[in-house]
Amino acid sequence: MEDRARTTAARVLENRRLWDERVPINAASEFYDLTGFRSGRDDLDSFQLDELGDVDGLDLAHLQCHIGLDTMAWARRGARVAGLDFSAPAVETAAALAAEAGLEGRARFIAADVYDAVEELGARAFDVVYTGNGALMWLPDISRWARTVAGLLRPGGRLYLAEFHPLTDVLDDEDGATVVRDYFSRGARTYYSPGSYADWSAETVHNNATEWHHTLGDVVSAVAGAGLRVQFVREHETIPFQRYAALVADGGRFRYADRRTRLPLMYSLAATADA
Repeated sequence: MEDRARTTAARVLENRRLWDERVPINAASEFYDLTGFRSGRDDLDSFQLDELGDVDGLDLAHLQCHIGLDTMAWARRGARVAGLDFSAPAVETAAALAAEAGLEGRARFIAADVYDAVEELGARAFDVVYTGNGALMWLPDISRWARTVAGLLRPGGRLYLAEFHPLTDVLDDEDGATVVRDYFSRGARTYYSPGSYADWSAETVHNNATEWHHTLGDVVSAVAGAGLRVQFVREHETIPFQRYAALVADGGRFRYADRRTRLPLMYSLAATADA
């Protein structure tokens, strides 16, 4: 068990180095479009805005926030936000962007491991915990994550998760339909990934990434097991980037070209803490 913990810690450290290196690449990319962000654009899915609803005046924690664009999108809608990420360069970039956007009073950013969020942000200090878009796959222990979320929420507070569907982890990168990996395999998967999803041509040094696959059932069970009451789980047919070559653009999102043979690309989950 001790050797396994050391191996996991080494993989997390390797992931952090990978993400640290990609912060300036991502910040300079068209994918993140910081020029558009500075002019008021954000990239929250419409279903997220509908499902989470009005956040004006609420305290919101965004776990694994990267450079904070979604965090600040909620701040622009009136929330008082705290973004947390294990990458110090990402947090520094987010804080600088918040200052440029005039959001210093509404947005703060902390560099810390997600499992330390209660100690870093405050126990039962938030009305909303928000996370998603490729966050959970970087976590080795989904049950510990759910307990961390529960520890952050005030009585009656809400978890809102908008995440890539775990089915997308096991489908072929070209056709997005052929199963090429085991959906029920929960071990760590380490792979070589030079460049960045925001700029595949970028030259990078830290290229070994490790992900942990969590099925939809794993996530729902972890949330319920942490004492949160699941309100809904909804699956969605669009995704913010071209996950598979077979997907086509549609209104700033991507979907399967043939709507008769669709598979879920994202899902959303909401849960509440007991009042």
